[in-house]
Amino acid sequence: MRTLPKAFGAAAAALSAALNAAWAPPASALVQCGMASWYDEAAGSQAADGGKVDPSVLAAAHRFLPFGTRVRVENLANGRATTVAINDRGPFVAGRLIDVTRAVAERLAFVDGGVTRVRITTLSTTRRRRKG
Repeated sequence: MRTLPKAFGAAAAALSAALNAAWAPPASALVQCGMASWYDEAAGSQAADGGKVDPSVLAAAHRFLPFGTRVRVENLANGRATTVAINDRGPFVAGRLIDVTRAVAERLAFVDGGVTRVRITTLSTTRRRRKG
C-alpha cells in the first residue's frame, strides 16, 4: 500500500487513497499467482485465437481464460506490472500459470531469467470469437 507522509496533510491522504484504489481489482476479478514464462515463437505463426503471433505485442497464453480477456500481470520479484490480452492457449509445461510474449517479459524485466513468479488479475472477460 502506498502512503505519503502525514506532513502533507489531508490532500496526501486523499491522494494515497486514490492511488491505492486505482490498483484495486474489480470485485468479480479472478486473481491467480504462479509462474510465468515467455515464448518467442516465429512472428506470423498462428495463435489459438486464429490471429498471428507477434512477439512485440502485449499478449499472453492462458489455459482457460476466454480469448480477448484483459489481465494485469505483476512480476512479484520486482513489482513491475502491465496489462495484456489473452490470445493463445498454454502454457503446456507443468507448474506454469501463463506464457507471455517477449514484449511483456521485457516490460516485467525477466527475459534473462526466463521465468518469474507473477500475480494475474482479470480486468475484463470480453468473449471474442475465434478468427477463421
